[in-house]
Amino acid sequence: MAPPLRLNAVAFISPQNHPILIRTFQKGQELKYHYVAHTSLDVIEERSQSPFAIRNRFAHQIYISFLAGGTTKPTDGYLGLLYAMDDVAAYGYVTPLKVKIVLALPLTDAVVRDAAVIMTFKALHMALYQAVSNPFLKLDVGSELGSDQLPYLVVGSAKWNTFRKRVDEISRALGNHTLS
Repeated sequence: MAPPLRLNAVAFISPQNHPILIRTFQKGQELKYHYVAHTSLDVIEERSQSPFAIRNRFAHQIYISFLAGGTTKPTDGYLGLLYAMDDVAAYGYVTPLKVKIVLALPLTDAVVRDAAVIMTFKALHMALYQAVSNPFLKLDVGSELGSDQLPYLVVGSAKWNTFRKRVDEISRALGNHTLS
């Protein structure tokens, strides 16, 4: 049995490549994981625009479905391992609304199962979906900003505490200790 995943950081990035939330679970490593999130954007953009990459991603999704016994649907937004750097492996996911989610996992000798990473991405995607679709969340953003950025610019405010708490709960469920 594979060991449980450990998250070093989670990054949510808007369709315009603005950070929505970068949550680190390693004390004193915030700048490092901001760098991981921003360098992941280059890989995500490269993979999503190349027709060859789209074919390879589809073949990879069919392969994952085959390994799971053919009972699962292909995962549309899962990009797999983006890159490995020093002691961090970055995995990527793109939601249907083009919000990018990047996971930074510690690089170890243990096998990281795609199914576990995909389930983590789906849980994080649902946390974002529930936060953005809250009808009672009043967005305090001026009208001078474009309407495509409205829900993402105020994610740091106190009204988004539930979203941050859900991200922390997902991290704890994976066996991490969350920092405040």
